[in-house]
Amino acid sequence: MHTPHIRTSRRTLLAVIGASLVTGPLIATQSATAAATGLDDPAKKEIAMKLVSSAENSSLDWKAQYGYIEDIGDGRGYTAGIIGFCSGTGDMLDLVELYAQRKPGNVLAKYLPALRDVDGSDSHDGLDPGFPGDWRRAAQDSAFQQAQNDERDRVYFNPAVGQGKADGIGVLGQFAYYDAIVMHGNGGDSTSFGSIRRRALSSARPPSQGGNEVTYLNAFLDARVWAMKQEEAHEDTSRVDTAQRVFLRNRNRNLNLNPPLDWQVYGDSYHIG
Repeated sequence: MHTPHIRTSRRTLLAVIGASLVTGPLIATQSATAAATGLDDPAKKEIAMKLVSSAENSSLDWKAQYGYIEDIGDGRGYTAGIIGFCSGTGDMLDLVELYAQRKPGNVLAKYLPALRDVDGSDSHDGLDPGFPGDWRRAAQDSAFQQAQNDERDRVYFNPAVGQGKADGIGVLGQFAYYDAIVMHGNGGDSTSFGSIRRRALSSARPPSQGGNEVTYLNAFLDARVWAMKQEEAHEDTSRVDTAQRVFLRNRNRNLNLNPPLDWQVYGDSYHIG
């Protein structure tokens, strides 16, 4: 099962971050939480990739998703790759442009004019019938896999972790930010990552402002659930309720996502030992 993404293009995201990271400068915090291991620790990052993949692809094998591609009918054209790059939201175009810079003449380079034309729409004009098959062929190339990794990090992972550290939240909180930015992007609309965070800040303070981490994360997840419910495709909020908030509850509290981890998404159970 692959759920739809709601994202603006990378250009919009980077423009916002370039001026200020979400709502303000990324101020280094001296809190113990921020100084501790972050989601960018390799072992924690691997956990994050598996958690997202369980929600996006019903599998913990996130590396098997480089070749994934389909139109999931969400109005954003083709969705593909390890983080669901979309032909209609700009991030797929940016990825293929990066791949072409690194490996001119690759199997996807010929689709760049079409990707530019369909950006912002659900159109397949100039992409069908060959694009899905060529995407899967490109996914066998380590250079394309690395390009997907790098775009994921630059557009989604690094901004989320950076903002989480600035807010003084630990690994779980940084993951909550990452999952939100993957699904919602960071444009100017009311359901973007930045808007979700601002909604949370209206009712709770993060640790960097002297607030309680658990209280703040619950407020953030409340705001995330609200954003998801604004679109029919996201009425099932289990990727928040039973795959994130489960680690905030007293009995299972695990702010650092230390294994073993057990969670559910869309009724399916997952485990990391």
